[in-house]
Amino acid sequence: MAESSELRPLIELVDVKKGFGPVSVLKGVALKAYPGKVTALVGDNGAGKSTLIKGLAGVQPYDEGQIIFDGEPVTLHTPRDASALGIEVVYQDLALADNLDIVQNMFLGREETELLTFDEGRMEREASETLRSLSVRTVKSVRQKVSSLSGGQRQTVAIARSVLKKARLVILDEPTAALGVAQTEQVLNLVRRLAEQGVAVIIISHNLADVFEVADYISVLYLGQMVAEVETAKTTRDDVVGYITGAKTQARGAAA
Repeated sequence: MAESSELRPLIELVDVKKGFGPVSVLKGVALKAYPGKVTALVGDNGAGKSTLIKGLAGVQPYDEGQIIFDGEPVTLHTPRDASALGIEVVYQDLALADNLDIVQNMFLGREETELLTFDEGRMEREASETLRSLSVRTVKSVRQKVSSLSGGQRQTVAIARSVLKKARLVILDEPTAALGVAQTEQVLNLVRRLAEQGVAVIIISHNLADVFEVADYISVLYLGQMVAEVETAKTTRDDVVGYITGAKTQARGAAA
């Protein structure tokens, strides 16, 4: 990665390992994500992607290895540790409350108060400004109930919530799953705008068309090992499929 030599990673994983009983899920994995760049994390089912992300989120701490954040070693024992550093994860289920509106969802658990009451005006302004900063125009009103939103709009709210929390690293778990073509394009545009604001983005996706459209770098997990970290512009879909299935890795090993 030519560009990575000029740009310091916001987060770097070094030789991280995680096992459950006798089963080793992560076998000395390395990963880098850069501010203002999108890194796609791809791999087949069972490759270890979810375990890797749960470690970054502080949900299931790694057994071994080092996490370097902004040049300093850190430990992530709980989700609060991750959040304190500015690491936010947008899971596939989005964790939105359907019975609340957009503002209430974006501030859920961290409501602004004044004189012991919710400062609705301030929260509404900040929610609107955050959506505007991401050039979001698909939401008619920030007072819409989340239950009335499309899948793409829900993703927008979940991503905007992470921006509102001043996230420095946003991890998106299959953000375009089950979305139509137009909504997928909206979400991918939002991912790019997120990176343009200087946020480091990690996107987990099975959709290689989306990956090649939005990612600057592609990291491939295969059976708990990172078998490729490549610049998107310098690889091909066939190469990435080869890494995902193990065919390219095996071929390289056989050649060696």
